[in-house]
Amino acid sequence: MSGFQEILMVAGIVLAILFLPRLMGSQRGAPSKRHPSLQVAGRLRIAIAASVVYPAVIAALLQPWKGDLVRFLYVGLGPVALAWLLYWVIVGFKNKSS
Repeated sequence: MSGFQEILMVAGIVLAILFLPRLMGSQRGAPSKRHPSLQVAGRLRIAIAASVVYPAVIAALLQPWKGDLVRFLYVGLGPVALAWLLYWVIVGFKNKSS
């Protein structure tokens, strides 16, 4: 079970690196400007959350640290990578036609 704890620890560190600066606020006197391109829509937030949660659940079920790494790559990370590739292609076609 220590492998699952290590995965959760790494995920916690990554989340702390991403969100801790926002919680601490800006140290400068000037107010920070929000750029419209940096705002994330609700559906995209759900997709990002699912991209993190799905492989974590599959890792807990398949336990790839016990030797079944290839199956985890196909079942756990494969669908997430395929979904993001499809999203990237669809957004590219939409931006080109606009």
